[in-house]
Amino acid sequence: MTKRREFIKKSVLGTAGIAMTGMSMSAKSYGSIIGANERINLAVIGIRGQGTNHINQWCALKENRNVRLKTLCDVDEQYYPEKLKIVIEKTGVTPLTEWDMRRVFDDQEIDAVSFAVPNHWHALGTIWACQAGKHVYVEKPASHNVFEGRKMVEAARKYNRRVQVGFQNRSILNVMEAMKFLHEGGIGDVYMARGLCYKPRNSFGIAADSTPPASLHYDQWLGPAPYQPYNEKKVHYNWHWHWATGNGDTGNQGPHQFDVARWGLNKNEHPDSVYSSGAIYGISPEECSQETPNTQTSVFKYADGKTLEFETRGRYTNGESSLGIKIGNMFYGTEGYLELNGGTWKAFKLNEKEPFAMSKKREEVASNNQVLAAPGGAEHYANFLDAIRGESDSILHCDIEEGHKSSVLPLIANISYLTGKQLHFDGKTEKFVKDKAADKLLKRDYRKNFEVPNQV
Repeated sequence: MTKRREFIKKSVLGTAGIAMTGMSMSAKSYGSIIGANERINLAVIGIRGQGTNHINQWCALKENRNVRLKTLCDVDEQYYPEKLKIVIEKTGVTPLTEWDMRRVFDDQEIDAVSFAVPNHWHALGTIWACQAGKHVYVEKPASHNVFEGRKMVEAARKYNRRVQVGFQNRSILNVMEAMKFLHEGGIGDVYMARGLCYKPRNSFGIAADSTPPASLHYDQWLGPAPYQPYNEKKVHYNWHWHWATGNGDTGNQGPHQFDVARWGLNKNEHPDSVYSSGAIYGISPEECSQETPNTQTSVFKYADGKTLEFETRGRYTNGESSLGIKIGNMFYGTEGYLELNGGTWKAFKLNEKEPFAMSKKREEVASNNQVLAAPGGAEHYANFLDAIRGESDSILHCDIEEGHKSSVLPLIANISYLTGKQLHFDGKTEKFVKDKAADKLLKRDYRKNFEVPNQV
């Protein structure tokens, strides 16, 4: 391993005058092949909400995967003490803190970063990290728009970095078992998949624009998004429900079930068409600044006629199927159907009332070399580390290309919703067919110094 590492350093860095696009690639990037027994130094970028889950997962893997959580990065410094305490209590190590992710990328000891930042930061953060030689774990959806997702794929390939998208279902053993069952013809030919996102949410209120708190580096929080005055109802978590920074629940919880739906259909291409409609029900503009719909239905057709349906319900609702699914999937085949609720699934033959196949208990699928799924999908984080050490994208359960394909689904559904019409999509060019107005929504304008580049 050492001889190989030195060979790579000399052969790549020995050539003078190599031109690089974007941030400079350091010698560390080419020397960062990590052996099976070497420690991986990590940074978490975005430490609220899902970021706290990232912190807990990396800490839990300290011994099992030899990980050191070296740095916590967040634009709001008020959260440092609380999150530092978690790491200290779980690992005995006191991490560094940074508010500007670029300082994290400058740290030659950092091998990888995990992003739990708002959607509008996913792409640029990932690209910068790849350019700096860091491997990346990034939350769903992979990107805020379709253009950005493709640039993330290009950056991962150009700089030979492992980029895992946080579709944790890809690493949950019972879900993997269900997908294998479907792909092997368990219910015949699967012709339709449904994704369900039933998350009732009440109004989060409305507020006047004001001055950012002293702890928040607001310009950095905005990053690639258009400038807008600080508003407390448009930042932490509520950014999900504003188009400049989020993608609504169809693009928040939804991507997990979109990914499973596409996986179950065994579709490795983009759909040919999409139609999505909906609205904000039960909440008035006078009481809430939400822009994204809380109720939305999306239908996709593939070239062979197979269908993917997705339903977002943000108000009062029942669950569906015998499992009472509110967050999950259903698959329909020529010989039966399958219900999937988290890691629990049941398959029914024809019109029979009792399942003929179902998921195993957790203890039946665990082994000494596997990390059992906890809330947040512990196996997925472990798999990312294994891929870094294995130096191969093929080890990743959700490589950025896979994550991009699944993220495109809610992104183009939202474009159909915003344009109010059915759209036809060219999967090869990742543009709409003869629709310039819709094409404009595939990317965005960026603020100076926060541009997602055309050439990564």
